[in-house]
Amino acid sequence: MPETDSPSPAPTETACRLPRRPTSPGIARRRLRDFLDPFPVGELLLPTGELLVSELVTNAVQHTRVPRDRLIHVRFHLGPDDTLRIEVHDADSEKPALRDAPVCAETGRGLLLVHELARSWGCSPREGGIGKFVWCLVTPEGAAA
Repeated sequence: MPETDSPSPAPTETACRLPRRPTSPGIARRRLRDFLDPFPVGELLLPTGELLVSELVTNAVQHTRVPRDRLIHVRFHLGPDDTLRIEVHDADSEKPALRDAPVCAETGRGLLLVHELARSWGCSPREGGIGKFVWCLVTPEGAAA
């Protein structure tokens, strides 16, 4: 009897490069949906994951001080414990900082959302010394909150 190949498991990591344009947060959300789609836990991680990747990519688009042609590198990793790691790399070495936004301000709360909704988050220098990456972890338990 011939052996049948079992379907290959979905990759637990993917990455993409995006231009520094206002459309990039939407592209990052679609890439995250495509990445999480094969995983049963994806439905739990998606709402919070989409919001956080959108905020991190928006920060990279709006606040980095580098030439416009520099790309943003976005990486997703799903760990064996169903923790989603989101990384957004850019070529600016300045670390983001939490700040208070005035009540009437329409912007300035993105990193606060990351701080409140992610299990943890941080910023690290990139290998090679050019730029940084901001990362956050999303868990099914935290995503349900």
